[in-house]
This record gives sequence, structure tokens and C-alpha cells, in this order.
Amino acid sequence: MRINFKLLLSGALLTLSHSAFAQMNIFTCEPEYAALAKELAPSAKIYSATTAMQDPHLVQARPSLIAKMRQADLVVCAGAELEVGWLPMLQMKAANSKVRNTDEGLFFAADHAETLDKMTNVDRSMGDVHRAGNPHLHFSPKRMLDIAKALTDKLIQLDTKQSDLYQQQLSSFTARWQLAMKKWQEKSAPLNGMKVIAYHSTFRYLFAFTGIESVADLEPKPGLPPTSSHLARLLKQANSGDISAIVLASYQDQRGAKWLAEKSNLPITVLPLSVGGNEQSKDLFSLYDSALDLLIQINNTQKSS
Repeated sequence: MRINFKLLLSGALLTLSHSAFAQMNIFTCEPEYAALAKELAPSAKIYSATTAMQDPHLVQARPSLIAKMRQADLVVCAGAELEVGWLPMLQMKAANSKVRNTDEGLFFAADHAETLDKMTNVDRSMGDVHRAGNPHLHFSPKRMLDIAKALTDKLIQLDTKQSDLYQQQLSSFTARWQLAMKKWQEKSAPLNGMKVIAYHSTFRYLFAFTGIESVADLEPKPGLPPTSSHLARLLKQANSGDISAIVLASYQDQRGAKWLAEKSNLPITVLPLSVGGNEQSKDLFSLYDSALDLLIQINNTQKSS
């Protein structure tokens, strides 16, 4: 029996490549970045500290999270101070020197994309605001592509032997993402100009992409729950304007929204904050599809009524 040594060698090299690929341990702060890491390093061990049903501002440094960060080669987070209340404590307790600064194994997405709503002067009286800008930039398709390119560079920096594989994954993701972006732009065209009342600035980038106008916020100040006096003011605004819906993220408290919806007869739409926020959002692509479909449903219902 003749042995094809070239085929055996090729198979052995591929096995070694995937074995080395799988050795990367990636700790992500949010599920959208776990999903992006999976696109770029599909055989890596990837862990997300939060789910789409959790407020990413508020996370406890649990022993399980400390253990995962201690094992990490790379930590990927949104940045722009989103995790400032818990990430430093987690880094300290994990005592993993590899992931303490961005020169090594720490990656902040907001460092690689222009954020909206940057502020020069911030104080505690303003509520939960971010000097470095809105950190929820995963709902900006263009920014996510920039972040994917920067994250690929970071993967190559940490694992130079697999640079070809990471570049191949980026090329594949970029091609599929650009096609999807065109589809999302066409799909979202009817949403341009639609007015909503939102909760926090969670969907700031999605609204910017679609042309939706958030005319009011359920929070009297960022990070503060709705008060009765604030809801009363919102009710007056809802009754006097052409507002289409009240929009919430999947983890946000609906009590204030339900009161306002009942009084104003506005529908409540719960959008997935991230991958896993509803049954449809299984990856980054379906996350966008699901969020846009839910918003289009509002628009269609309004037109038919």
C-alpha cells in the first residue's frame, strides 16, 4: 500500500495548527465580544463574564470569574469605562500580569473606534455617564468591523505563529459582514425618522445607524430608575407627540415602561442587548437581524393602524 506522505504531512500540520489555535484562552466582558472572538478565533477557549440578561455596568467579582481571568491569555472588553466598576477588582484578584494593560493581553474595543457622546466635564451629579463616550458601540456595524481588525492584530501579537489563520478568519468575517451591512441598511431604511422613548443610551449606535430618534429617556438621569414625576412628564410628551414605541434592552426593568405604556397606549419593544438576548440572537449577525426585525414590526404596525 502506497502512503501519500504529502497528505499525511498536510493533515498533521493542520492538526497542529488547530491545536495551537485552541490554546488561546479568551476572557470577554460581554457576550457580543465573545461572539466576535469566536468569529476570529473559532477554536479558542472563550468565556463571557456576562450575559445579555445582565447589566454590564454591574458585575460581582465572583470566584468563578477570578478563576477564568487567571487563566486568560487575552481579555476583551467594551471599554470607555463601561466595566470600570468591576474590571479593576477582577484583575487585581486574578493576579494575571498578562492581562493588566493594553500593551499586552488587555483589549478595549472603544480604543479602536470613535465613540459617540464624549464629554469633557463629568461629575457625579450627572448620573452614570461616560467621559470617554457611549460604550455600547457593538450596534454600529462599521465600528464592529474596525474593532474586528484591531482584535485580529491583538491576536496575532499574542500568537504570531497563527497569524495566517487569524487573517483568514478576519477575511471571511469581513466579507460576510459587509454583505450583511448592505442588507441591514436596506432593511432599516423605513425606520429613518421614527421616534421612540428609550431606556438609558443602550441603543444609541443602533438608533444612529437606522435614523431612529430617541426623543426622551425613561431615566431621569443615566443610571437612575424612573421616578413618578419623571414618568408624568414623559406621559405628557407621549400624548402630544408622534412617538412610536417605548424601547428597552432585554435586561432592563420594565415597571416604569409598563406604567407609561398603559397610560399612553404606546407599545413596549424589548430588544436584545447582545447575543443571547432572545431566542433569535445566536450570533452577531442574527443579533442585528432580530433587533431590526423587532423595530420594523413597530413601524409596520403603526402604518397599518
